[in-house]
Amino acid sequence: MNPASINPRPYEPGTPRRLAFLGLGVMGYPMAGHLARAGHSVTVYNRSAAKAQSWVQEFGGRSAATPRLAAQDADIVLCCVGNDDDLRSVVLGADGALAGMKAGACLVDHTTASAQVARELYAAAQQAGLHFVDAPVSGGQAGAQNGQLTVMCGGDAAAFEAVKPVGMAFAKAFTLMGASGAGQLTKMVNQICIAGLVQGLSEAIAFGQRAQLDLDKVLDVIGKGAAQSWQMDNRGKTMARDEFNFGFAVDWMRKDLGLVMDEAKRNGARVPVTALVDQFYADVQAMGGQRWDTSSLIKRLR
Repeated sequence: MNPASINPRPYEPGTPRRLAFLGLGVMGYPMAGHLARAGHSVTVYNRSAAKAQSWVQEFGGRSAATPRLAAQDADIVLCCVGNDDDLRSVVLGADGALAGMKAGACLVDHTTASAQVARELYAAAQQAGLHFVDAPVSGGQAGAQNGQLTVMCGGDAAAFEAVKPVGMAFAKAFTLMGASGAGQLTKMVNQICIAGLVQGLSEAIAFGQRAQLDLDKVLDVIGKGAAQSWQMDNRGKTMARDEFNFGFAVDWMRKDLGLVMDEAKRNGARVPVTALVDQFYADVQAMGGQRWDTSSLIKRLR
């Protein structure tokens, strides 16, 4: 079936839809919760069935034993898992979401994955008479819990417009960046920026502490000038206090930067600072900081 002949219908923000959500990790669990609270009928799937049952007890809806069963009759299937292989495992195959989706339905992937797998799944969806949007998010666990994520999308305009009103249940921005894969590439740009910012902030705070300055006062002052950033506002003072038991884990950042390095090899981009910071994160992992927040880069400097 040619999906070009199937125009996904845009939904108004208040229109309840039948949804499936695959993957209930630290991001997916609250994202799916926002969809249920917005009035949508949500069926969830998680590799650990107990987590899915906990979600149902908290938000209602129902759980399914496989991605295929979860996706049956859904207008939109949303997904947020760990990496490319996890994504393929819940989308492809006899028990995958594509096998259960009805003609013309949309699959929206919020996993931070490769642009290559996004294009692969877009092609698979097209062949099955379905639509696919790659839609990685930024904002971390707090953004997911507060419904304030930034979502960067790649895919066809009609599919994007169909899913945007639904996605705004957990987003403050939901933007089409270009063709399939553009969402994932934009997320890579985001992670490159963060890597450099956190390293610079780490060096600045470590320097200020060596100089025996009052770091709370320093950060308050420079945060009102050109040095201001989200990282400084939200992580500067906790970095100074050596607090890292929260936020976006180092393991996850290394996975994301690995995607950047692979893509840079393909497109010829030069990312020397990003490559260096990636190795600094490897040092943090060796220190036992696999699950520390990414701001723990400063630990190397103490």
